[in-house]
Amino acid sequence: MTRRLNVNEADLLASKFRLDVLGCSLADPVRVKAMLLKLNILTVYRPLSEKFCGLSLLSKDGKRFMLINSNTKRGRQHYTIAHELYHLYYDENPKPHICTETESKDVQEKNANKFASSLLMPREGVLQLIPEQEILSRRISLPTVLKLEHYFGVSWSSMLFRLNDLNLMTSQQVENYRYYSPTEIARQYGFDTALYESGNENLIIGDYGVMARELFEKEIITEGEYDEAMNLIRYEE
Repeated sequence: MTRRLNVNEADLLASKFRLDVLGCSLADPVRVKAMLLKLNILTVYRPLSEKFCGLSLLSKDGKRFMLINSNTKRGRQHYTIAHELYHLYYDENPKPHICTETESKDVQEKNANKFASSLLMPREGVLQLIPEQEILSRRISLPTVLKLEHYFGVSWSSMLFRLNDLNLMTSQQVENYRYYSPTEIARQYGFDTALYESGNENLIIGDYGVMARELFEKEIITEGEYDEAMNLIRYEE
C-alpha cells in the first residue's frame, strides 16, 4: 500500500530528481519547457474544458506524453506538469492519468502535489530569497511572496501553501493573503501579470514533428501519410 509522503520526504525525492534526472542545482528555478525537452516528453498544449488541467501517459515502450490545458493560467500549467512528472516517474502503478481541479483524497495524488511543490519551489531556493527578519518572524511580506512566485514561476496559492509547509508562514497569514487578487497586487508592486494569464495554446514540445518530417524526407512515408501524422498533433476547431 502506498504511503503518504511528508514534506521532508517530498523534498528529498524532488532533490534526487533534480540531481539525478535533471542535473540541476537544489536551489534554482526549473525551466519547465527546457526540462520537457531534455526529458524528451512529448507535450501538447490545447484549450480544454475548465476542470481539466492535464493528462500524462507512459507507453509500454517507455515513451512519455503530456497534454496540458492551455486555458489554465501559466503558473497552474507549471504545477500540472510537475504533478504529472511524479506519476510518470514514481507512481507505483503507472497508467493514463488525468489531473483536474477537484481535490482528491487519493494518496498518490497528494504525493504528486507534494512532489510538484518541492520540485518547483525548492527549500534552499525559497530560503535564499526571504529576508532574515521575515524568516524569524514567520511573516512574509507581499513583495517577498510576489518575488518568490515570479522567480519560481508558480501560482499565488501554490507559493502560499509552500511557505506554510516550510513553516515560514502561519496558516492565518495564508488565509489572509489568499483573498488578495494576485493580478492587482502584482500591478501595484510593478510585477508582470503574465503568470496569472492563460497561454501556450497549440504549443507542442518534443520531437514528434521532427521525426515525422524526417520519415517524409527520406521517402519512408508518403506526403499523405505525413499530413495524417501531423494532423494528430494539430488543433482543429
